[in-house]
Amino acid sequence: MKVTLSALDTCESSFTPLVVLELAQDVKEETKEWLKNRIISKKEDGGAQLLFRPLLNKYEKETLENQNLYLVGASKITLLLGAEAMGLVKECNDNTMRAFTYGTRYNFKDFDDDNDDFLTMAECQFIIKHELENLRARDEKMIPGYPQAKLYPGKSLLRRLLTSGLVIQVFPLHDNEALKKLEDTWYTRFALKCQPIDHIRGYFGETIALYFGFLEYFTVALIPMAVIGLPYYLFVWEDYDKYVIFASFNLIWSTVILEVWKRGCANMTYRWGTLVMKRQFEEPRPGFHGVLGINPVTGRKEPLYPSYKRQLRIYLVSLPFVCLCLYFSLYVMMIYFDMEAWALSLHDNSGSEWTSVLLYVPSIIYAIVIEIMNRLYRYAAEFLTSWENHRLESAYQNHLILKVLVFNFLNCFASLFYIAFVLRDMKLLRQSLATLLITSQILNQIMESLLPYWLQRKHHVQVKRKVQALKADIDATLYEQVVLEKEMGTYLGTFDDYLELFLQFGYVSLFSCVYPLAAAFAVLNNFTEVNSDALKMCRVLKRPFSEPSANIGVWQLAFETMSVISVVTNCALIGMSPQVNALFPESKLDLVLIVVAVEHALLALKFILAFAIPDKPRHIQMKLARLEFESLEALKQQVQANEIQCPGIFKIMKKHRQEEKKTQASHYLDHS
Repeated sequence: MKVTLSALDTCESSFTPLVVLELAQDVKEETKEWLKNRIISKKEDGGAQLLFRPLLNKYEKETLENQNLYLVGASKITLLLGAEAMGLVKECNDNTMRAFTYGTRYNFKDFDDDNDDFLTMAECQFIIKHELENLRARDEKMIPGYPQAKLYPGKSLLRRLLTSGLVIQVFPLHDNEALKKLEDTWYTRFALKCQPIDHIRGYFGETIALYFGFLEYFTVALIPMAVIGLPYYLFVWEDYDKYVIFASFNLIWSTVILEVWKRGCANMTYRWGTLVMKRQFEEPRPGFHGVLGINPVTGRKEPLYPSYKRQLRIYLVSLPFVCLCLYFSLYVMMIYFDMEAWALSLHDNSGSEWTSVLLYVPSIIYAIVIEIMNRLYRYAAEFLTSWENHRLESAYQNHLILKVLVFNFLNCFASLFYIAFVLRDMKLLRQSLATLLITSQILNQIMESLLPYWLQRKHHVQVKRKVQALKADIDATLYEQVVLEKEMGTYLGTFDDYLELFLQFGYVSLFSCVYPLAAAFAVLNNFTEVNSDALKMCRVLKRPFSEPSANIGVWQLAFETMSVISVVTNCALIGMSPQVNALFPESKLDLVLIVVAVEHALLALKFILAFAIPDKPRHIQMKLARLEFESLEALKQQVQANEIQCPGIFKIMKKHRQEEKKTQASHYLDHS
């Protein structure tokens, strides 16, 4: 028997606030009352059956600054039934991972009626977000008080309120006590130790935990490259024939670390339950618009937008714009080379120490310009991708990532390819690579963490002064926390963090035979990156909603593609070296053929290694196979039980299937 929420849930006058909902200052009272009723109403009445109250009571509103801030929470039963509805996977007492159901709750490890920690706080906030987003219009034609904000049956109320500007933002609250414990084990004590990935997952969710897990893994994987590259830099700088061994190791290394990461990722996500979690049906994006129609899959009313119009926007507007940006990037690159030539000529004429320092100035300026162009292009890419009007968030993200990756790759690496294969100046290539890598790392640390942290500290001091100036008989602790957090920046996802690692991987792998010290600089940067990113998540930005993830998504493919490109570039660079060219003084064709043959052999080795190393460990494969077998057996038993209960219907269905088979057989004989 399926348990319903209304049969179990009780009203709670006081509750632990988990989520904050901020309304616009001029929202009408009838709109507030309507929204409140929809949030707290029972499920069968179209509500979310959540707990809801304003941040300030009537007396406090007269004393404190009036804010349209509301706190949202949920009873324990609401959360448990929400976990069942969303298919959250938990560990059972027999150590298997299964989708949680309220009816079998006592079969799950650590479940107890008095234990409030069965669901992590991140999971609780994710469930509340899911319930709010699934509040749908029933018979309303518009949002009360706003005739221009039209509604139709099945429309998500929260998304309509957000696009109408009536709801400013919805964000999860920090748990200061849990956050302090996490900080103590994460970044406040500078020590060489593993990150508390499971604790990060419990507080921020799987997507962010996977990023920090990948950052830690990638940093450790860079250490062998850094250790091996150091003596090459110090002792055999110009002996390019010796770099063949280093480059070959680099290519094997880049393949092995990505394949081993897949296995480690599978271990983690199976333990967290997201590897076996069934994918939810994806709803339209909040920004998606079109003519109202019926979705043929769900039968719900929703906006429909013709695919050909989207394709026209992509190929007639977005693609030309991206090509124009790429051309502009190449134009800026040529200006950089003019500056390099000017600095070199000045140094040749003068020969002073001052002009020798000046040689690095063009590369530093160019590195800063690259970062500025990357950020400006990112805004343009987001606008264009939103204008293309993709229905699903996954499609939006894929198109955005493709646009940004193509531009960032050309913008960051075009000058290095030009120096390597057109100018063939290895000294300038080393200098440019080192300058671009180090400058970009310093700028990222400042822009992503240090500057936002300084601004946030200033705002924190201002809020504290305002609260301390209030009457002493008012407990404004929660008020201070909410007001402080609502002004924090919003975490926009792991996109920029993975992009930074992707570009770093390119600097390390593409030109490893020219600048083997790149891995050492990457390791040093990543040790500080872990702490600065942790500081950013805990103290600078709003707490993001948890998002279940089973892997790092399209970024795995991006890193693998970069490793394939690195095979080609390193083979070409070694083939261009004076030592290798001296072996073929008469026939350059033989040299080209040998370089191509070696490159193909290394690519074949890469793909053999990728095929030979399974993506999932054997024990994980066995557990997944066992779960699939049990699911099929349960489905078979359910079908048999239904046959016993309704034999007449199943006899008709069986007879219908037999007739279909006979018809198919006769058609086959006729065609034969």
